[in-house]
Amino acid sequence: MNDLVPPGYWIDSPLGGDKALSPTDGDNRYKAVQAKLDALGRALDDAGLGLEELVRSIKRNAKRAEDAARDVDNAELDPKFVELTSNVGVALGGAGVQVKKLYETAQETADLTYETKRTHSKLYGALDDIRSNRREKTPRPGFFNR
Repeated sequence: MNDLVPPGYWIDSPLGGDKALSPTDGDNRYKAVQAKLDALGRALDDAGLGLEELVRSIKRNAKRAEDAARDVDNAELDPKFVELTSNVGVALGGAGVQVKKLYETAQETADLTYETKRTHSKLYGALDDIRSNRREKTPRPGFFNR
């Protein structure tokens, strides 16, 4: 498996804290790859939940900004404050759209991660069972492909 980050680099938890997702240690054994794919999928699912909540929060705040702009206008304050407050609502709306795209990308990536895990299992699961349950050493995958 070709890691996208340098060996030994720890990926921080998407929800904060000091939990590590998975060390990128170059361990490409079947069970290690399966565990890393599973951890990645779960982390993406968790991130998706957080992003979904963030989208809802941004929408609520955008609505509040729009309501505040209307209240400022009704109070006949300086029009620049109406415009500034309205701009906050518009900016939050735009941020909400982008966070929703990020959420959709996280979900798509999670789905692809689980699909990759299933494909990896189909391709190498039986070989791992054979190699794990034998006392004799067996050739590494690809040995006979020379």
